Amino acid sequence: MQDIGVIDSAEVATAALAPIRTRLLAELSEPGSATTLAARLGVPRQKLNYHLRQLERHGLVELVEERRRGNVHERILRASSSSYVVSPGVMGRVQPAVGTDRDQASPRWLLALASRMVREVGELIVGARRAGKRVGTFGLDGEVRFATPADRAAFADELTDAVTRLVSKYHDDSSDGGRRHRLIVGMHAVPPGNADPSASADASGSATYDSDTHDSDPHDSEEKDDV
Repeated sequence: MQDIGVIDSAEVATAALAPIRTRLLAELSEPGSATTLAARLGVPRQKLNYHLRQLERHGLVELVEERRRGNVHERILRASSSSYVVSPGVMGRVQPAVGTDRDQASPRWLLALASRMVREVGELIVGARRAGKRVGTFGLDGEVRFATPADRAAFADELTDAVTRLVSKYHDDSSDGGRRHRLIVGMHAVPPGNADPSASADASGSATYDSDTHDSDPHDSEEKDDV
């Protein structure tokens, strides 16, 4: 089972997003059959068989084993991934686009950046799996509480200056074997009811590298393994 599945076509998204099918994907984090799922969900087995066939046809569930009990042929299935994300590219020309209107204070601009990130990282994941490689990424997440809007604006200005200095320090257009990376910095208010009462001003980061183990030094990994 993969840790995340990327849904990058409208046909697969349509097959996955029916409420009964998203429920089946969640239930199939552990192997199960139409018979066991029917008993658990209170839905007729014949109906579940239809939905399971559609999910399997689109690669969202996979066959684990087949069992025969007397005259009963039971197919054991499980979800192909533990979680799924729908690429904004599924929306085609109406997905949020990163255009020329680069208003840093605009929610539309922030969503356009986030949508492009989901789409591009999804493409990298799909390509890496086909090539048998890993994707090198880095993520940083945190919360900060501002006393006033003026403090928020000042923070944004200082953050912009700091990022600009770092980019100027490390950007290299001339080295052989170098590779461009996309850098996105965003900030938004936490929606009511979503705040973490234990959150502090500390930021937590996570990174994945193209090394064989997380214990190895990421700087020792070879670029050819990075997708």
